[in-house]
Amino acid sequence: MIRSILTVSSGTLASRLLGFGRDALTAALLGAGPVADAFLMAFQFINVIRRMLSEGALNVALVPAWMRLREVSGLAAASAFAGNVLATVSATLIALAAVAGVAMPLLVGMLAPGFVGRESLQFAVTDARLMLPYLAFAGPATVIMSLLNARHRFAIAAFSPLLFNVALILAAALLLWLQRDSQFAALAMAATVGVAGLLQLAVLALLTRRDDLASPLRISFGPGMRDFARKAVPGMIANSGPQLLIVAGAIVASMSPSAVSWLYFANRLIELPLGMVGVAIGTVLVPEMSRALSKDDRTAAVHAESRGIELAAALALPATLGLIVLSEPIVRVLFEHGAFTAADTHATALALGCLALGLPAHILIKALSPAFFARGDTMTPLLATLKGLAVTIVSAVALGWMIGVCGVAVAMALGAWSSAASLARSMAGGFGFSIDTEARRRLPRIALAALVMGGVLWLAVRLLAPMSGAHGLLQAATLVILIAAGATIYGLLLLTFRVIDRNAIQTALARSRSGDLRA
Repeated sequence: MIRSILTVSSGTLASRLLGFGRDALTAALLGAGPVADAFLMAFQFINVIRRMLSEGALNVALVPAWMRLREVSGLAAASAFAGNVLATVSATLIALAAVAGVAMPLLVGMLAPGFVGRESLQFAVTDARLMLPYLAFAGPATVIMSLLNARHRFAIAAFSPLLFNVALILAAALLLWLQRDSQFAALAMAATVGVAGLLQLAVLALLTRRDDLASPLRISFGPGMRDFARKAVPGMIANSGPQLLIVAGAIVASMSPSAVSWLYFANRLIELPLGMVGVAIGTVLVPEMSRALSKDDRTAAVHAESRGIELAAALALPATLGLIVLSEPIVRVLFEHGAFTAADTHATALALGCLALGLPAHILIKALSPAFFARGDTMTPLLATLKGLAVTIVSAVALGWMIGVCGVAVAMALGAWSSAASLARSMAGGFGFSIDTEARRRLPRIALAALVMGGVLWLAVRLLAPMSGAHGLLQAATLVILIAAGATIYGLLLLTFRVIDRNAIQTALARSRSGDLRA
């Protein structure tokens, strides 16, 4: 399982790093004004649907159903079921994209009430309509990736999303070189989103053309598909909690100029550790938990859950402290270029520090949810997500009025912790929340190592504060050194506290099935 998680994490890390490049270019092109607010609101609308389908969301519904059908009725029946899902999801998304295109002014008005009566409303409507074709390609691409995950072929599914960011980076770089105005740049970038979706689907289809993943293709709304949808839709919504929280925050933030942009860029930095750990854990734990439960092997299930929670804590805690301590240097180096000003950096860094408080909760949700999904229970995670959304919206209205964009960010963190607490209570009251003795030994030591690392970074940032006005390359080099030093200190502390053992890691990697890394 460790090797599988590393495969998914590596692909997600590469995609997130390219995403930073994309966002840095977008910030330089559009800045943080009305055009940027409109483009980023439209992009978030499309991105939420993309995340509902991709990055493990559809995976948590399709993989257990496919595996159960293969065990009971054989591979041919599972392949036919996958063909029904592929065709039906594709047709449904094409229809939804057409309806959304017509209703887009109403949708944008609901998602960004602060845009009503401002020029940002029409900008956002036009941008969103240009992005809609992406949805027609995202559906089949995600089904193919989920089927590859079900067969433990994680590499293609993990690395294919890179194509989305590559296409947008090339478009943004060209627009910067041509020095086009922000309105034209936003329209061109919006149109490129659909092209990027087509590119990803084409590559996936080419690489899997000889595999009998889903056949025959047939649109079906019969009992079997309706039963799958009843489980899949709640699961997709539940697994998209972080994206739904940022949309909830943006609804309130749209009342203030530039606040949508500040929240968006801050949240993009949260998504790096969330993607590396949360998505990887969710993608790999669902098949592992499904296999253990199908064999009624409670020991294997507890082992999988314990390792997932350990990995979540080991990466979430230092990432949280690092983002809080290094918030301003990170935002300055990545985004303060072109139209993105020093004032935008300060506001985005404040939002980032507040959002980071909710990162451990987001990753904990990703570690706990597979225990429900593997049992076919998608309603409990859905209810936990909806509770978090309600907490976010109510808190954002109150805190946003008092302390602005930071209040909205704090509200989003509160919503994440509300969802995590609700999920943990449901697990304890349902089938029991249990971790093995190794996890109980390691978790306190992980927390202590993270706190020590955070304290060292805080002191280093205070000592290097006079360098904040230095040349951009020097600032970037200093930031890289700080991050590397923090990671090194944290790793050494984990070794010192005997949380990790070099020989044990090498043995675990050697014992992992080679099929985990098949292309």
